[in-house]
Amino acid sequence: MRDGIALIYLLVFIAPQAVLYVYLRDRLPDRSRPRQARIVRWSLILLFAFFNLPWIFVARRVLFGSVWSKGWIPYIGPWVAWQMLGWIFLGLVAIYVTFKGIVWCWGKRRGVVGKWDSPRGLESRSSGGSPTPPPSHALTRRQFLVRGTYAYAGTGLALSAYGLWEGERLPEITRRTLYFDHLPPGLDGLKILHLSDVHAGIHMRLEKMQRLVAQANALAPDLILQTGDMIDISPSFIPDYVRAFRELSAPLGVITGLGNHDHYTGTAEVIKGVQDAGQTLVRSGNHLIERNGATLAILGVDDPLDWRFDDPQAAEVNEVDRAAPPDTFKILMAHRPGAWDAAKLRNIPLTLSGHIHGGQFYLPVVGWSAGRLITKYVMGHFQDGASQLYVSRGIGVVGVPIRVFVPPEMGLLEIRRLDG
Repeated sequence: MRDGIALIYLLVFIAPQAVLYVYLRDRLPDRSRPRQARIVRWSLILLFAFFNLPWIFVARRVLFGSVWSKGWIPYIGPWVAWQMLGWIFLGLVAIYVTFKGIVWCWGKRRGVVGKWDSPRGLESRSSGGSPTPPPSHALTRRQFLVRGTYAYAGTGLALSAYGLWEGERLPEITRRTLYFDHLPPGLDGLKILHLSDVHAGIHMRLEKMQRLVAQANALAPDLILQTGDMIDISPSFIPDYVRAFRELSAPLGVITGLGNHDHYTGTAEVIKGVQDAGQTLVRSGNHLIERNGATLAILGVDDPLDWRFDDPQAAEVNEVDRAAPPDTFKILMAHRPGAWDAAKLRNIPLTLSGHIHGGQFYLPVVGWSAGRLITKYVMGHFQDGASQLYVSRGIGVVGVPIRVFVPPEMGLLEIRRLDG
């Protein structure tokens, strides 16, 4: 039974690429030019073989092990993304075929049927019943597919290059002032640097982390809060993280929580790394900070073990909120932004989260991000009554080392008292 399910799972991933290959193999080559047609067919074979070769290894994991084992996640991710791009292309081809069918049916109804398949172009009948020659500018299906394939490949190459550049560059600094009705005067003007999702690993090496730390220190924040996913999968990346981030400093300290990738890496190892870097770890508890006679309570909930959509972590949030002194201004650190659903019911003024990376892919005009598949709080600032949430786009990447229209960020948040 398990093998059957695994095989179905594998076929679901491979099938779209196979269907796309068969469709293009039959439609793209020009049969009137046998030599050119052979070159096109062999090019398609080599292209699809190259981009699907990793699925031989994935198939072995699916059929004989766990494809989502910790060590494989960063390496499988790019190939899953490639398959998704194939699905998008397949979808575009399907839209084209559907549109072709609609036009054919409309022409049939009106007594004029367009023959898109003919290399001579579009044929139609005049009102007198005699055929009229096709216009010279008619676009055949083969021409459409060739141009569409080149355009899609060119667009994909351009977006990938842009995404690689955006994923590699240093974070943008998002400066935002947040206002609160009952902020103690001693905390007015406090500057908090919010970091999240560094993902020290194959796409985040020592030299880049050192530049990140220098960038953060240059902002001179009063307090630094880090909402998880410092390490990406392997404990071997912890020493580089420690070496770079032990230089990170702020007058009121660096407070850190854990994310899901920290647990994948090894909870005990990451905790030791955080402590070796001189940071204060908050797990299912709180940390109190005194400033100008006012007390700030940093609440922290650990990352949940389940994968529920927008898990509010109500029990954990309620527990850490009750444990904090009642006369303090509270900031909740939760790796997953769904915890805000519980925090705002407890009137916790501010929640800081990450986890989503802004989806790593965003459509500016449509306003849609791939992160919407995970949470309704993808990135940016949210407010509901007296409670506010800020979701960082994060610093690093997971799986695919690209960010398309979702640049990495550090959030410099200044909290101010709302007078009157």
